[in-house]
Amino acid sequence: MRRFLLIAGLFALAVGLLWIGQGTGIIAWPRSSFMIDQLQWAGYGAAMAGFGLVLIWQSNQ
Repeated sequence: MRRFLLIAGLFALAVGLLWIGQGTGIIAWPRSSFMIDQLQWAGYGAAMAGFGLVLIWQSNQ
């Protein structure tokens, strides 16, 4: 269970950081993405990254 939480947490953190980067326009990949320069996706990414950090923290308990 600990390994699953850690892997899921790392995945959620990576996806969240990607969404933050795309939402703020820092990451413009892929060029056809509808999330680029859409600040709502930066907010979703922050929530996803926070969720990932909680999962990582739980895996270490």
